[in-house]
Amino acid sequence: MSIQRFFTVPRYPTPADSALLLLRVVAGLAFIFHGWRKIQNPFGWMGSDSFAPGFLQALAALSEFGGGLAWILGLLTPLASLGIACTMAVAFVVHAFVRGDPFVSMGGGPAYELAIIFFCIALLLLAMGPGRFSLDRKIFGTRK
Repeated sequence: MSIQRFFTVPRYPTPADSALLLLRVVAGLAFIFHGWRKIQNPFGWMGSDSFAPGFLQALAALSEFGGGLAWILGLLTPLASLGIACTMAVAFVVHAFVRGDPFVSMGGGPAYELAIIFFCIALLLLAMGPGRFSLDRKIFGTRK
């Protein structure tokens, strides 16, 4: 499979493309907001007692902030989705298995619900592509 094919966009009906655009913009904005604080201190946003070394923290910060921007633009969507999926998989494991947080916290505390939802969105965009309303389509074209 060529790099070109990896970034080409499948054809969908207009309602599906519109739904993909809405999902990309809303989820992308959420990631930009979540990643903003992290990108300000990319190598140390988890603190000095973190389990993750600085370069992994930087990758997570870049995945969230940069991936959110990429989703909004529909630019390099598969690559952004892969980065976000990896970051959310780690967040899920930390919350669910390391910390023992519940799926949903009825008291408003930590939970792994959001990590799993964002992981699923990343998988959906990885599988479906960004839709026709994207820079990926303008740059790489439509899959035949």
